[in-house]
Amino acid sequence: MFQLGKTIVSEEIIENDFVCNLSACKGGCCVDGEAGAPVEDSETEIMVDIYAKVKPFLRPEGIKVIEEHGAFVKGEDGEWETPLVNGSECAYVIFDERKIAKCGIEEAYNQGKIKWKKPVSCHLYPVRVKEYTELTAVNYHKWQICDPACSLGEELKVPVYKFVKEALIRKFGEVWYKELEEVAKDHLK
Repeated sequence: MFQLGKTIVSEEIIENDFVCNLSACKGGCCVDGEAGAPVEDSETEIMVDIYAKVKPFLRPEGIKVIEEHGAFVKGEDGEWETPLVNGSECAYVIFDERKIAKCGIEEAYNQGKIKWKKPVSCHLYPVRVKEYTELTAVNYHKWQICDPACSLGEELKVPVYKFVKEALIRKFGEVWYKELEEVAKDHLK
């Protein structure tokens, strides 16, 4: 672990490689699991505000869950998260013609209907962020479902922190990311 400003960062985001391989995993991270994607307090209002524009992109079962439970819900850990369909898949999941899970929010963004890409936790994955009183922990989340992404990342030689560069900048800013690059350069010597 090393400290960058008010963050404590795991070396694993430098030492491990990762590139999503959707043709292999089919977007399983959005479908498998026991909790929805984390939603930050600052994102809850956005989720409510964009719902009407995102709704046309969603599946009926996702719409039903969102309209019954809300655009976000309180998870078992007391934190906000996306609601789930059948206790497993994110309510915002859509499937393309190849049965690959994608994000309905991101699809609305890609088509210019909204200006917000998706919850930052989804954008950051496989990096997970946990806010504490004084510091923020930045960790690499290993999940067997992502083994194909690890293999592809290794093949392409793309470390986790480079794969999620845009999301890390979105969350922590350009200056923080440049500092991370310097730490990575020194760490890998």
